[in-house]
Parts: sequence; structure tokens; C-alpha cells
Amino acid sequence: MHKNPKVENIDVVILCGGLGKRLRSMVTDRPKPMAEIHDHPFLDILMQYISGFGFRRFILCTGYMGNKIKNHYKNKKRNNDVQLIVSEEKEPLGTGGAIKNAEPFISSNIFLAMNGDSICKMDMLDFLDFHKTKQATASIALAAPETEKDYGVVTIDSNNRITSFSEKTRDTGFINAGVYLFNKDILKLIPDNKYHSLEYNLFPNILDAGIYGYVTGGEVLDIGTPGRYERAKNNDFLKRIIARSRQ
Repeated sequence: MHKNPKVENIDVVILCGGLGKRLRSMVTDRPKPMAEIHDHPFLDILMQYISGFGFRRFILCTGYMGNKIKNHYKNKKRNNDVQLIVSEEKEPLGTGGAIKNAEPFISSNIFLAMNGDSICKMDMLDFLDFHKTKQATASIALAAPETEKDYGVVTIDSNNRITSFSEKTRDTGFINAGVYLFNKDILKLIPDNKYHSLEYNLFPNILDAGIYGYVTGGEVLDIGTPGRYERAKNNDFLKRIIARSRQ
């Protein structure tokens, strides 16, 4: 049994502000998270999946072409029990800076954060149990490396405590799946109104504070390159999420 009956009170911060340069040969009129899979914006599919675990409050961190996201959800009919908040950045702030910019909207002591251009098949409630059991400052979902070696590599010890990060290398280890659980206190470590990267600035500097890696066993599907975007269009897991949204 999961230990998280109040999951609906946990905020979900989705990073949607990237420039998406590698995908622009295929997607030019919208930000990357709004790229369509079978006529559904990827961001819709991601939130449909996450809300299936009981999460109800989403904070969308927008940047590049952010009005496309804001207008889509302003005009989109949705379930009344799902709350959407848009946190707008005026200039690129990086993954950490975007979360810091959203601080005024984050109300839960533990919050879930994730990239808006990828999805990992995993049990979000078990991930939450893991984070609480480890009493972690931060927990990172980890997956097995893919064939394409341009992901960051993470190593863990026998207690699942993260021991090192190597961004964009060919070292062996797990890959960062782009899904995180944070204690809200971590926001104190991110500077205001400055570009700040979770991967390069925050994580390597807080290893001693206790960051843990949750090994998912699931694959990471991202749409960051034309090849991955094409594969995502044919992925059965995403097709099932879309089918459930139509019911």
C-alpha cells in the first residue's frame, strides 16, 4: 500500500521553457512540449499520465513561445478538479532558475518536477514513497541508458544514494530520466533571477546533502530530436494514454 493518500496536494512543476532548437526542422510554430502526437500536444499527454496517479495541481514553467502554452490551456476545456498555473520567465533561466521563478506558486512541502518534453513509464506513487523513506533532499528517477549516448549518466551506491553525475558522456551507469522529487527547502539553494541548471549547478553541489536515485525500470521517451519525435509518434505507451483521454 502506498503511503501517500494526499497526493492531490502535491504540486507538479513541469519545465516547458526550452528553446527546442534540435526539433525546429520539424516543429517551428510552437514550443517543443506542444509538438503533437496524433493530434494531441505532448504536454497534454504528459499531464494526462501524471494526473492518472492522483496529482491535481500543475505549474507550467514557460519561456520560449510561452504564449502558445498559455493560450492553449486558457481555451481548453478540462476537468474541474485539475488546476493549471502558468509561471512565465521573461528570459531563459535554465531548469533550476525556472523552478526558482515558480517558487511563489509552489505550496507543497514536497513537489514533483519534470521535463515537459519527455515521459518515463514509472510508478509515481512508489517514487514518492521512496523519497520519503530515504528522507532525501532530492530524488531523481533513473532509467537504463539508451542506444543514443547523449544523456547524462548517474552512478549510485548500494543504498541508492547518488555518488556522481557525468553529463553527456559515454560512461556506464543510469540516465537521468528528467523526473524529480524535491523538498521545498531546496529552493533556498537556487539564486533569484539568474540562469541556473539543475544538472550542472545544483545537483553536483548538493551530493553531500543526500540525493537518491530511484531506478524505474521504464524507458524514457523524449521528443527532443527529429528521430525521437518520430519514434514517439509510433509508441504504444503514448497511444494508450491518448486512448484513455478520449474515454
